[in-house]
Amino acid sequence: MSTGELVGSYIVPVHPHTVLAADQNEGWARLRDAFGEAAQRIKDSEADLLIIYSTTWPSIIGHQIIADPNPEWVMVDHDFHDLGSIPYSFNIDEQFAHAWNKANQKRGLKSRTVAYHGFPIDVGSVVALKLLNPDNAIPAVIVSSNVYANRAETTVLSKACMDVVRATGRKAVAVTAMSLSNRMFTKHIDPKDDKIHSLKDDEWNRKILEFLSEGRLEDVGQLSRTIHQQIRVNKVVAFKPMWWLSGMNQNRNNLTGEVLAYEAVHGAGAAVVHLDPAESGAGDKEYDEDDVEYFAGERNVLDAQETVDDVSEEASKLRSVETNGPELWEPTDKGESVNSQAAPKPVGAYPHARRVGDLLYLSGVGPRQPGTNAIPGGPIHDSDGVALDYDIKAQTHAVVENITRILEEAGGSIEDVLDVTSFLVDMDRDFKGYNEVWAETLGHVGPTRTTLAIRALPTPIAVEMKVIAKAPSLE
Repeated sequence: MSTGELVGSYIVPVHPHTVLAADQNEGWARLRDAFGEAAQRIKDSEADLLIIYSTTWPSIIGHQIIADPNPEWVMVDHDFHDLGSIPYSFNIDEQFAHAWNKANQKRGLKSRTVAYHGFPIDVGSVVALKLLNPDNAIPAVIVSSNVYANRAETTVLSKACMDVVRATGRKAVAVTAMSLSNRMFTKHIDPKDDKIHSLKDDEWNRKILEFLSEGRLEDVGQLSRTIHQQIRVNKVVAFKPMWWLSGMNQNRNNLTGEVLAYEAVHGAGAAVVHLDPAESGAGDKEYDEDDVEYFAGERNVLDAQETVDDVSEEASKLRSVETNGPELWEPTDKGESVNSQAAPKPVGAYPHARRVGDLLYLSGVGPRQPGTNAIPGGPIHDSDGVALDYDIKAQTHAVVENITRILEEAGGSIEDVLDVTSFLVDMDRDFKGYNEVWAETLGHVGPTRTTLAIRALPTPIAVEMKVIAKAPSLE
């Protein structure tokens, strides 16, 4: 038997619109066409196995692998059920699934197969297989994305998979079903009005695609933690698929990449990308993390620095301040309070926002990040009060993002902002950068604004905003 190999890799979107509603939006139609082009390329490669890593199938205890040889059901997306249903009947390579499961365990991973009638296949896998393998001619295998897996665990998962590819002599194609940015509209939109929800999201999406078009997959893997902080996607969606795909490609940085389509789907970034194993000469291998062969079971999932300290110079600006500031409180939950787990905890006994009639009153919002309490752009001073360099633009962007999260928790959006009072601790130094970010973000919304210079804020941040917004209808 010939030595197995990876003959291609693809990144594809997870949204059902490309299957059920491609005719409703020109961008959705272009994505559908790109799926068709990818399907033809896969066929021309003479691949005999499709390996789907799906971000819309999260798991908690290890990784799970579909081993039912013919899963049949009807998929209805929980967010877009109005689009209709997708019946499916897939050709799963159960032997490969079981072999991968054993290879995972040999390398120290927690893994198991799933093979019972009626187990629901997730939307990302359904979309990928329906459009990349419409006649079921190529057997497939689907693996979950573990919510808590770090890069070491994800890399070992890919190595175990390639162990089986080589041992069985397969010509495999690796597919990651994922979004780029994942900030979706929370209200109904007319399909013709679809666009990327945030200008910053669009900029990061395009940077990712620029790297991928140059075949710099490992660079994307290295930057993905930083990107995660910027475009508000959960960890499963943000970087794990890039880690896995990079591992499947031996962490190479010189593939031949092509972006077949990039469009918005209900505000999220959606792309179809082909990565050919042929060397492009674009970049050298730059894998600079521990090259783990066996997983020892230590994820460090509670280490706040995991996602912010070890990626790049830009990421190093996200410094933790959990020991550099006042005690954090759980937000007050009383009356018509609005609180969000996606916003940083307050420094006192108050809610993130409160609804009064047709208005939402937000407590002062700073740039601190939920969970890590890190400050994008860096704090203005250290725990000893020594002044530090910081990026006012990064801090201001983060403030706007936190405001957006709170408003979305209330069922609204950034478009509902009516009035803003901004506080700067260094007006002379920071007004210009702050004002530029305002113009890019809230300036397009058009609220009234007052900007005040103050001596200090409770945490080592440079900017905070007090917001009044329209409250969404309760009907």
